[in-house]
Amino acid sequence: QDDLLESGGGSVQAGGCLRLSCVVSRYAYADNCMAWFRQAPGKEREGVAFDHVSGSATYYADSVNGRFIISQDKAKRTVYLHMSNLKPEDTGMYYCAARGGICGSALRTADYYQYWGRGTQVTVTS
Repeated sequence: QDDLLESGGGSVQAGGCLRLSCVVSRYAYADNCMAWFRQAPGKEREGVAFDHVSGSATYYADSVNGRFIISQDKAKRTVYLHMSNLKPEDTGMYYCAARGGICGSALRTADYYQYWGRGTQVTVTS
């Protein structure tokens, strides 16, 4: 069983929208720092959205600020990434990540996170 399971990726035209979902299983959902990362071919993994499950630590990468929103449904133990006004440069594999406890100062780095999903592909065409 996967610790984190992403879904919702797909192909969309520039300017379109997608909503990614990440179901959190296996461990306590109540106290986790959650994040969405993405990775394009040949590029490093980039953190795009971050939040504690309490909603107390919401941050976005400059490249997506104003276009992406991280949210969650606690009853479903699901974290979402709402993506709007998508651009071709948003293309990549999107990963959900989690770390137990509060969101610390290193939350923007991939190495900070203990658990990872397998990813869901997002392709934005011009």
